[in-house]
Amino acid sequence: MTVPAIEAHVNYLAATGERPVSYTFEPPPGIPPFSGRRDARAVRIGDARSLAEHPTLDREGFARVDHATAVRDFDDDAQVRGTYYAEVEALLRRETGAVRVVIFDHTLRSTSPERRAEKQAREPVRSVHNDYTAISGRRRVTDHLDPVEAAERLCRRHAVINVWRSIRGEIEEVPLAVCDARSIAPADLVPTDLVYPDRVGEVYSVRYSPEHRWFYYPRLRSDEALLIKTYDSLEDGTARFSAHTAFDDPTTPAVAAPRESIEVRALVFF
Repeated sequence: MTVPAIEAHVNYLAATGERPVSYTFEPPPGIPPFSGRRDARAVRIGDARSLAEHPTLDREGFARVDHATAVRDFDDDAQVRGTYYAEVEALLRRETGAVRVVIFDHTLRSTSPERRAEKQAREPVRSVHNDYTAISGRRRVTDHLDPVEAAERLCRRHAVINVWRSIRGEIEEVPLAVCDARSIAPADLVPTDLVYPDRVGEVYSVRYSPEHRWFYYPRLRSDEALLIKTYDSLEDGTARFSAHTAFDDPTTPAVAAPRESIEVRALVFF
């Protein structure tokens, strides 16, 4: 079935043969924030709302769910950690059947420079990536659990899931595109150093392939959540890695509300 789609540019990683390095803060003088080279490609991004079968975490690597929240001010860190974390934990237990969920961080993003300066929000990431790799997906377990529990949990299946949502009404500009995990080949994924002030993480940058199948949810509402699987320890054909990116929607109205969103990252244990 052919679904309605738009054409937009997304930024892949150009093939240079070098391992990319990306800084999460202002790097030392003379060092670029990102050492790789972008490869902008026009891709078809389908309307996921029109698919005959709703995407699932274990098949495509992403899923949209209805999810109301009691949080009224996402700028209030206490509300986010005290109320929203509990809501997300319950959501992930319900949607995945997990026996344990550990939420370990969240990020606010905005397309408004004023909002970013005022609330220390980050800019949307306009490059195709996946938040974790085969190495860092396992490492998150030892980062956030005590050694005894971590060793036990690593003997069983676990996943890392990003829960993404709008926090200011419908998304009118710079929506999020997600790539069907089944269309991503291992060779498309490039380990990339993600440098923090106190540590170095690892993510996947993504090289272009004409096989990639892209989707988005137009005008995603604040009572919906987008679940994105960024790592799964299973290697049996279950969606293990997906990819996503913010992009400029050519159908965005001339006067559009700034995109404001939150993403919560969680370890999910089975």
